Amino acid sequence: MTTTQPPRTPLGSLPPREHLRLGQIATVLDVVVPVYNEERDLEPCVRRLHEHLARTFPYGFRITIADNASTDRTPEVAALLDDEIDEVTAVRLEQKGRGRALRTVWSHSEAPVLAYMDVDLSTDLNALLPLVAPLISGHSDLAIGSRLSRSARVVRGPKREFISRTYNLILRGSLAARFSDAQCGFKAIRGDVAARLLPMIEDTGWFFDTEMLVLAERAGLRIHEVPVDWVDDPESTVQLVRTAADDLKGVWRVGRALATGGLPLDRLARPFGDDPRDRELSGVPGGLARQLVGFCAVGGLSTLLYLALYSLFRLGVGPQLANAGALLVSALANTAANRRLTFGVRGRDRALRHQAQGLVVFAIGLALTSGSLAALDAAGGEASHGTELAVLVAANLAATVLRFLLFRAWVFPDRERPDDVGAPQPHATPEHNDLTRSAR
Repeated sequence: MTTTQPPRTPLGSLPPREHLRLGQIATVLDVVVPVYNEERDLEPCVRRLHEHLARTFPYGFRITIADNASTDRTPEVAALLDDEIDEVTAVRLEQKGRGRALRTVWSHSEAPVLAYMDVDLSTDLNALLPLVAPLISGHSDLAIGSRLSRSARVVRGPKREFISRTYNLILRGSLAARFSDAQCGFKAIRGDVAARLLPMIEDTGWFFDTEMLVLAERAGLRIHEVPVDWVDDPESTVQLVRTAADDLKGVWRVGRALATGGLPLDRLARPFGDDPRDRELSGVPGGLARQLVGFCAVGGLSTLLYLALYSLFRLGVGPQLANAGALLVSALANTAANRRLTFGVRGRDRALRHQAQGLVVFAIGLALTSGSLAALDAAGGEASHGTELAVLVAANLAATVLRFLLFRAWVFPDRERPDDVGAPQPHATPEHNDLTRSAR
């Protein structure tokens, strides 16, 4: 039978996490096994997974075989399993892509907890219950198996080990990712989070996992990590070079979107008060004090960036041009960071206007620092590079105080803080027309 399009997700932030009311839910967990030309491994995988869930999982479950355009006997094996086992459902998609298969099936599933695992079952199934338990209890929004955790036990060749660790280092360096293992084929997500997050993910292949985790982390959602026991499949058909190239393209695309504010991450935010850090406690800075702490942290990093750029530019141009170029680049970064971290403004709404106002503040800082350099030059003699930096630091301190006052009163006034930032319209759920379920 053909499923219908799920209702559009309402606007606004996500509701507070709650323990699922399990007595009212027939199917708590939907485990998706995406496959492409897996006629040999599919049946033993599904039967082993079903036996494990029936023996250890205390709630209702379903196993969904997501066949994405297989050309061998995989559809026939999936249909046979669908007929023989009540908890197994077969889904056929006419286009390839693991991300496409997961997004399509998850978008149409009514289960409150959604998971997936690779067909080779490289991950020990004893980690499945610890993976989904925090989502059932309301503790976390997503959960991932980690092969790079200290307590994980992993058996795989040096080539895959090197690629995996290098890729995760790239994510940490370029996208500031804090999760440890992006590509382990063992993940779970709460259904209400998936309804908001999936329409925002563009990738339909192997980068799907990484994009999902980066967006969730940047939106402040909680990601639970489970160390796993994992044994490499030596007969895996994954094309490492092509997959790595596609992943790097995805890193660039997501990084650019995050840098320009092109993602409506406010749609994924939990309401104020859901996080214990939101509570007002004695001795904890809030309001102006909290903004000052954030502004000083951003300002310190911006100053280091500014001085590094000035020293770099000074190798090829004079002090005035080097100062202007370094201050411009650091000012753009400073405005973006203060917008998000200090004053809590998210999304693309008014982002260009804020940058334009930040450039006005930059012009004032430029006048102060350029004036200081001009005064140093007028004092006579050729100043050393160290003297130039000392004068610029002093001028920047004065400009910093003025910048904070202008940011607080003009660029990011109270009326433009998060309560007033509207949530963008959600995108339509993709691939809903090519989802067909095997008839019983």
